Amino acid sequence: MTPLVHLLELLEREASPVEFEAPLLRARADGTATAELEAAKNSALRVRALLERRRRRELELSGLYDTASDLAGLRDLDSVLTAIVHRSRILLGTDTAYLTLNDPEQGDTYMRVTDGSISARFQQLRLPLGGGLGGLVAQTGTPYATADYAADARFRHLGDVDEGVREEGLVAILGVPLRLGARVIGVLFAANRTARPFAREEMALLGSLAAHAAVAIDTARLLAETQAALAELSAANEVIRAHTESVERAAEAHDRMTSLVLRGGGVEDVAAAVTATLGGTLLVLDTDGRTLAGDLPAPEPRALAEAVSASRAEGHAVRRSDLWYAAVVAGTENLGALVFRPGSPLADADQHILERAALVTALVLLFKRNVAEAEGRVRGELLDDLIARPVRDAEALRSRARRIGVDLDADHVLVAVGDDSFAGATVSPGAARQRAASWAATYAATRSGLAAARDGRLVLMLPGSDAGGAARAIAKDLGRILGTPVTAGACGPARGPGALAQAYKEAERCVTALLALGRAGEGSSTSELGFVGLLLGAVTDGGDHGVAKFLQHAIGPVVDYDTRRGTALVKTLECYFGAGGSLARAAEQLHVHVNTVTQRLDRVAQLLGTDWQRPERALEVQLALRLHRLRTT
Repeated sequence: MTPLVHLLELLEREASPVEFEAPLLRARADGTATAELEAAKNSALRVRALLERRRRRELELSGLYDTASDLAGLRDLDSVLTAIVHRSRILLGTDTAYLTLNDPEQGDTYMRVTDGSISARFQQLRLPLGGGLGGLVAQTGTPYATADYAADARFRHLGDVDEGVREEGLVAILGVPLRLGARVIGVLFAANRTARPFAREEMALLGSLAAHAAVAIDTARLLAETQAALAELSAANEVIRAHTESVERAAEAHDRMTSLVLRGGGVEDVAAAVTATLGGTLLVLDTDGRTLAGDLPAPEPRALAEAVSASRAEGHAVRRSDLWYAAVVAGTENLGALVFRPGSPLADADQHILERAALVTALVLLFKRNVAEAEGRVRGELLDDLIARPVRDAEALRSRARRIGVDLDADHVLVAVGDDSFAGATVSPGAARQRAASWAATYAATRSGLAAARDGRLVLMLPGSDAGGAARAIAKDLGRILGTPVTAGACGPARGPGALAQAYKEAERCVTALLALGRAGEGSSTSELGFVGLLLGAVTDGGDHGVAKFLQHAIGPVVDYDTRRGTALVKTLECYFGAGGSLARAAEQLHVHVNTVTQRLDRVAQLLGTDWQRPERALEVQLALRLHRLRTT
């Protein structure tokens, strides 16, 4: 094989430069070496270098093309940056490559991606702007390269940075800036663990890869902003859709509640409209916390009072835990509350629906109350005519009663409430009378009865025959409403206008008797007081002074003696009269000897006088004993 053919064969198989010396050495050994052969060798080496540069350029272009392809299909910024750093290391043939990004908030640059790194400390480095090679590139935006970083005095060496570089074992470092327009956002590095100069072409190649990395970062930022904008638009669209649905629900609820008000619906209809529109469960309460509609368990009274007060103060529904509260008010008057447990979170429009329901509930309650008050006035006028005027036209009264569903010929009891009950109420006497009158009208109407206010007293006419039970029930319920004991006297049963008017007079006398006996705050009937009550009602004039004076005159010394000595003279007198004057039976009831009874009666004679057993005097003593018993029980 001739030397020239040998040189061509070496070019063909891309042999190393040292192999191109072999043909020339052989020719020298044969004595055939010529200047032309030397020139041919040099030309072959230049051709080889050109081919090597072109091959390298192809690799670089291929790497840049792959990077551009990665950018075109950008989905994950970390993956693209990792690929760029890896290609930088491969194309430049360095031991490692890495990329840092500037942090405007902290004023430094930090490690973002590494390839070929072995030091954890190096991978977590942060370089201040102007510090080290990377910090200088990040600050100035100018590429820098060093063949021996540790010995290069151009850079401001920092302890932490230099220690990280030493731990990684780096010697030669090339850094180029990542630019977005005129702004530097980071640095791309290629580094070797041995001394090595970097050619201009290598710096240009790394700069091209840095430009791609900057584009990748900016593209990822734009993509993130676009995705965020799309998410915001989607969220806004969802809000608009939800708002539209809420507005439609509010309009539907408004129409339903307006319709039920116009057709005279009740609070049950309001509750049904709210739950049908919003779902969940609703409870309608009156001012006393009693349930008007709904099956939701009533909240604890203190929590209810706090939430309703807050709703009134704010003028809106308020949320407490999983419940919503809306005060039902008319002006400054509290009419009750709505308590709502939604099935799903309430939107603003849904909250407005609940507040609108509270307003409609107030209108319904006011309408019902006005109707009840009007009916109450009719009923009150009928009862007032029945008991206040002589019965001249009984049939006219019966006809008026039938029109409001009252049968005057059925058994009724008359209950009178003493005017002493209003003085101790928690509100002013006038307000207490108004509240009691409103309560009495409702109480009587719900029982098909009548109620009226007359001469400062309340009068109720109720169906039934248990006068005492009716008086006690009214005393209890009205006492709770007013917050003070209530005295109620009753009489009955009675039938017909004339008998009912007379029963009212007896009920008034019963109240008078209860007050005279010191039993204010109780309820009783004339029949339960017996002849003593009738007698007191007939002879007393509403005062306790006459009764006390009579008791003191009749048995006062005996009562005083018992009080001072702790004896049982009053008890002995009661048993003596109860046994028909029999000493033996009285002793048996008292569980004492007959002589003891005799001695006690002798003491009574000393206190009351020896004539205490005369018939007229004995009657006074027995009456006084009965009054004393009623006053002390």
